[in-house]
Amino acid sequence: MLLSLSVRDFVIVDALTLEFDHGFTVLTGETGAGKSIILDALGLLLGDRAEGAQVRSGADRAELSAVFDISRLPELGLWLTSNDLAGDEGELQLRRSLDKNGRSKSFINGQIATLAQLREIGDYLVDIHGQHAHQSLVRPDMQRGLLDAYAGSTSLARDVQVAWQDWQSARRAREEAERMSRESEVERERLTWQIGELSELNLQPDEWHPLNQQHSRLANAVELAQSAQHAVDSLSEIDGNCLSILTQVQSRLSRLAGVDPRLAETLALLDSVDAELREVVYSLRDYASDLDEDPAELARIESRIDTLISVARKYRSQPQDLAEKLADWQRQLAALEASTDQEALTLAEASALARYRTQAEALSAKRRQAAGELSTRIAGEMQRLAMGGARFAIELAALAEPTAHGLESIEYLVAANAGSTLRPLAKVASGGELSRISLSMQVVISQVAAVPTLIFDEVDVGIGGRVAEVVGKLLKELGSHYQVLAITHLPQVASCGDAHWQVAKEETAGHTVSRIIPLDESQRVNELARMLGGEEITETTRQHAAEMLAANA
Repeated sequence: MLLSLSVRDFVIVDALTLEFDHGFTVLTGETGAGKSIILDALGLLLGDRAEGAQVRSGADRAELSAVFDISRLPELGLWLTSNDLAGDEGELQLRRSLDKNGRSKSFINGQIATLAQLREIGDYLVDIHGQHAHQSLVRPDMQRGLLDAYAGSTSLARDVQVAWQDWQSARRAREEAERMSRESEVERERLTWQIGELSELNLQPDEWHPLNQQHSRLANAVELAQSAQHAVDSLSEIDGNCLSILTQVQSRLSRLAGVDPRLAETLALLDSVDAELREVVYSLRDYASDLDEDPAELARIESRIDTLISVARKYRSQPQDLAEKLADWQRQLAALEASTDQEALTLAEASALARYRTQAEALSAKRRQAAGELSTRIAGEMQRLAMGGARFAIELAALAEPTAHGLESIEYLVAANAGSTLRPLAKVASGGELSRISLSMQVVISQVAAVPTLIFDEVDVGIGGRVAEVVGKLLKELGSHYQVLAITHLPQVASCGDAHWQVAKEETAGHTVSRIIPLDESQRVNELARMLGGEEITETTRQHAAEMLAANA
């Protein structure tokens, strides 16, 4: 429920704060006084597009804010929490600032928000019925939307649209695969052949570098063996070898160590060197013994290297990258086979169609059930609005082809007079009749609305007299279940309000500003008298106004 609305420097309002209550509140005033400013301000707070011209002349910025009671809207509370926009428990604060250049900033519970978020919040809070709603009533999309709203199937209708889009995507994928089948087959053959050629090589991971090392060792086996043997000879075999010389040095110093003990440390180091040299000799002997010439193995390795180089050059690659290239081709072939798997794509399309039909048939069932009930209720409201004998029906006709909106077309039919044939709404109803039919529908739809606040902007245009009294009573009835605000020019409607605000213009410091004044009982009598009789209020019109208020108290 809307608790308060504050407006500053907006259009012709300099400063305004309104406190709202339950029930049915009416706003009246002369044409051009600014009655629709409240609707415009709420529209901006709920995500409407802003314009710099909406900033009051002479001001730099307009400021708008509203507070809502959301204690009975748990789904909105969850939405705010999931979007990190939760505020004080049970309340929602919206604010929007607009500068004269058209730039604006929006806030939800003090945190910066997007217009999309404001619009999404608005779906939970307020339902606005504009004075020109009847003009869009003849559009098929509007008729379909109203039926789905009454049936409680708006969300299901969106699911059907998504399912239809998924089905179309699956169908296009299957058709594209069929169209590309020949090109895909050529590509598949190429990949299969290339994969087969590389697979025959039996490529091993990290094979290239060890293979080259082995080739280098075999190709230089003789030189390696000779060098190892020469080292062994120099260290231990030939006359004057390193180890014999070292032994002589150790022996001499050992004798002298008795003369000077400081040589003991040096002798210990020489012992270590002797042990290390002997280990080197043993290692070189083992190494030399393992270096056998193997011309056959060398030829095999050289052949393998030549093959890898040749294949790599053929595919403009490096020999060490051939294994990864093979894996990449295998991935490409798998993806190609998956994308052109006609059977799989056909099954996917059939599955998507089945999901669409399941949801679309569920939507059709809800529409059929709601259509009869909604038709009866609208027809009943039409009778109350001085359309005696009129009939109303909602026709659901099966379509030859499924659509994003379901399996049937939806058309509103009306017979404005008793005995007339039901015909499409756009071809039968006059402007006044269409306005009353629209109001009947809005009243019925509002009775099942999930939002707590309903706003009617001059929806009573084109009617008067007894019908106007009925309209007032209808809105008052709605006010017993919802918070209802109505902008009206009709005293019959205004007299039914639980609260009455008057909108007026006045000159202040050379500027025209709009004021909204809550009226007490005597002020309401004067305002209704003005609406009944114009600027010159007589005692008769005043008495008539008082009687109207008393009758609707």
